[in-house]
Amino acid sequence: MQTIDTPRVVIIGAGLAAVYTALKLAPLPVVMISPEPLGSGASSAWAQGGVAAAMARTDSPEAHADDTMRAGAGSVLREVAEFVTKAAPEHILDLSELGTGFDRTADGGFVQSREAAHSAARVVRVKGDQAGSEIMRALIVALRETPSIQVIEGALAVGLESDGAQISGVYLTSSDAPNGKPVLLRGAAHVLATGGSSGLYAQTTNPARIRGQGIGMAARAGARIADAEFVQFHPTAIDVGEDPTPLATEALRGEGAILIDSDGRRFMPDIHPDAELASRDTVARAVYLQAQAGKRPALDTREAIGAEIATHFPAVTEACLRNGVDPKREPIPVTAAAHYHMGGVETDLAGRSSLNGLWVCGEAASTGLHGANRLASNGLLEALVFARSCARDIAGEVTVQDAPQVNVFLAPGVDHVDEQDVATLRRTMAEHVGVVRDELGLRRALIEIAALEARHADSDLFLNMTATATLIAAAALLREESRGAHYRSDFPDLIPGPGQRSALTLTEAMALRDRIAKDVA
Repeated sequence: MQTIDTPRVVIIGAGLAAVYTALKLAPLPVVMISPEPLGSGASSAWAQGGVAAAMARTDSPEAHADDTMRAGAGSVLREVAEFVTKAAPEHILDLSELGTGFDRTADGGFVQSREAAHSAARVVRVKGDQAGSEIMRALIVALRETPSIQVIEGALAVGLESDGAQISGVYLTSSDAPNGKPVLLRGAAHVLATGGSSGLYAQTTNPARIRGQGIGMAARAGARIADAEFVQFHPTAIDVGEDPTPLATEALRGEGAILIDSDGRRFMPDIHPDAELASRDTVARAVYLQAQAGKRPALDTREAIGAEIATHFPAVTEACLRNGVDPKREPIPVTAAAHYHMGGVETDLAGRSSLNGLWVCGEAASTGLHGANRLASNGLLEALVFARSCARDIAGEVTVQDAPQVNVFLAPGVDHVDEQDVATLRRTMAEHVGVVRDELGLRRALIEIAALEARHADSDLFLNMTATATLIAAAALLREESRGAHYRSDFPDLIPGPGQRSALTLTEAMALRDRIAKDVA
């Protein structure tokens, strides 16, 4: 196997967290590992709502932190919430200076939307529902103009070189043939920014490649994984049979759109006083239960937004129209789809993981900001804040100011990943580790995941997916309460007192799985 040593910082990923880390590390030399052409394939570019930040005089970082704490259902770390919300406004200004064209009012202020569980309108947006793509566009322009950053496209990270305490390199293969012979790339530091895990579910709003591989890689290398059980389901994914499922941004409900059942009855006011603007877990469960009852839920934008949906929310309109739904004239069919993983690799305020030499930011990390339920539009914000934290911390350790380009030849191989087994894994997660869970289903999920894993013992790509799936199911089984996005029908109540974060290693999760398999046998 070829081994390449470089004094560059290696960044695994190519979404918002990865690109922003690279920019904040400049002029330190960086090499980014991007499975797709830069700017495509990352969840960041698909984000519609925007970035949460207290930009108005009537708002404050403290109020933003309070809302974050409430939405997180007792599992948010106050120190982290204050750290992030205090930094939010400066990141909006930074993105503006880098060329992000945030929507502005006539007097030059930022247009801000109110989204679920926010006490104020504080979500800064771009062209209505284009925030993610426009932010990524601006950052990629800046990246292309930064000579210290090298991007290797078409390369996929499939493993980390680890002795259980220290990360010293990353194994790369071709994105087109992930089971080909790997190349080991060793850098001055390693940043994991590979995105989340929602693609492990049959219905997801995430790009196809975002299936927990980064978290699984870190877990297989020995990293501690925190809050794995907390997977957020978006209540208004557009239910038209596409995979991934298109998204109807929460900003639509912020503008007054309502949820109705197949009889045209609005159902959220009976469930929560905030109705459609209740926290995402509440709305997602309501939508899920409506669907289970055969009352096909839909989002009605006609009265609140009307014909303006085409200009104010072009991405939503285009997704509807290509599937034969005209949102100006009819309700949009919706479903609860896996959207964001609050859990991930446990990190501190500097972005450091439990393994020396590995920093993590973006959705692959679990920083303590989101708790049991992410506050709407805090995801992009967290990626920005902790990307800069990682960069600042690494800059204190790495001093090389110049380095040659990395030349990597990824040999062609054969992709042996069985897509039918991937589909089975996704169905298992949706059926047993989804919006509503119970002990029997979670135990069944762990056994089914183990059986799938056994058939792919030589595929790092598949093992990374099953590692993350195992951690989610195991953590969900261990949490015998309902909290935020984690709902147990057999334990429907919240355990009194302050919420506790969970933490597991893959070894611990697999030991639990083995005990369950032994019990069944």
